[in-house]
Amino acid sequence: MATVRVGPPPRGLAATLGVPGDKSIAHRALLLGALAEGTTTVSGFPGGGDVLSSLGAMRALGVRIERAGDAVRIDGAGGRLGSDGRVVIDCGNSGTTMRLTAGLVAGGPGTVVLDGDASLRRRPMGRVAAPLGAMGAAVETTEGHAPVTVRGAALRAIDWTLRVPSAQVKSAILLAGLAARGTTRVCEPLASRDHTERLLGHLGVRLERAAGSIEVEGGQRPIGAAVPLPGDVSSAAFLVVAALVVPGSELRLPDVGVNPTRTGALAILRRMGAPIEVVGTHDVAGEPRAELRVRWARLRGTTVTPAEVPGAIDELPILCVAAAFADGETTITGARELRVKESDRIAALEQLRLLGVGVTVREDGLVIRGTGGRRLRPGRVESHGDHRIAMAFGVAGLAADGGVVVADADVAEVSFPGFFARLAELGAAVEGV
Repeated sequence: MATVRVGPPPRGLAATLGVPGDKSIAHRALLLGALAEGTTTVSGFPGGGDVLSSLGAMRALGVRIERAGDAVRIDGAGGRLGSDGRVVIDCGNSGTTMRLTAGLVAGGPGTVVLDGDASLRRRPMGRVAAPLGAMGAAVETTEGHAPVTVRGAALRAIDWTLRVPSAQVKSAILLAGLAARGTTRVCEPLASRDHTERLLGHLGVRLERAAGSIEVEGGQRPIGAAVPLPGDVSSAAFLVVAALVVPGSELRLPDVGVNPTRTGALAILRRMGAPIEVVGTHDVAGEPRAELRVRWARLRGTTVTPAEVPGAIDELPILCVAAAFADGETTITGARELRVKESDRIAALEQLRLLGVGVTVREDGLVIRGTGGRRLRPGRVESHGDHRIAMAFGVAGLAADGGVVVADADVAEVSFPGFFARLAELGAAVEGV
């Protein structure tokens, strides 16, 4: 469990650099490629811990997968996916692996046990067990958490309304719907990321999409295809904020995914005064991508509403760091979901107080009183085993006198392999302690 100190660079951050391939799409490409007829090739594979959990899960189900660097070849199992026996899958720290795989195997043969690390065992799984059970699968949780046991069955279509916006639960239902009799419909109160729907369409599956709902007819099988991944916009957000808090910075991040269900954080940062340009937008394999250009600027506080939370849920920790340097207050509400991520992220972000930032914590969000651009105090924080908390405080260290010590910083490898090395390449003072 590495501990690192991140301190200010001697000058502004100036570079053109790429970010890892999109983690969310990588998960889905692995699962849908496993289910497909034919071969799916994924390029730009990020290789972090979470997506490797999905890769291992598909291999455990008997899928042949070859990986060479950032290229992955998946020989689809089609109707042969799964085993008549009992399969135990280690999902590591990945909630996406656990929830989506539950949907994938709900209509298959045999029994699949999905387990993970201590952090994943704390995350709620009843929200995915309920709809899959309504479709006819036998799904057992451990008091609403992992381990989760799924006994596949002949599934029937359902019409399900999500109480909490969740792309993972939505995707699990749609994956199960492919094996169900009839047409499955999912309604969501607020739009969540739509990578599953886009990738299903790219692989030849017919969907009906309307405002607030998605329908899929059972009995369809994806057809293997090439899936080139864009850069992960959630990973890019940490570098965007790094440029915003270090005076004199100017970064270019090419080929980043700009799916409109994922760019809520960029819109919020622009409202705070961030000069972010999106240049050369074009679609590849159903996903828009572009170059992001950002330079240092004075930020001002803002209000993040509940309607904005689903489109920025993964970026809220780094948005809180941006808010720490802004003029005035930033208020975030309707973000109770942060309590049940890899850590209780609301509680973890209280550590901004250790760096001299005024923070008021609420059950569903935070109020952050910015420093008006002044550097933070030095301090030591805990990542709580959460990759986004580790990276967020690493960015805070770029503008803290004496730097910020981040304990258990290597959890950043879950989503952004080499993140702290990347900060060092940009000129930050990064050292193990």
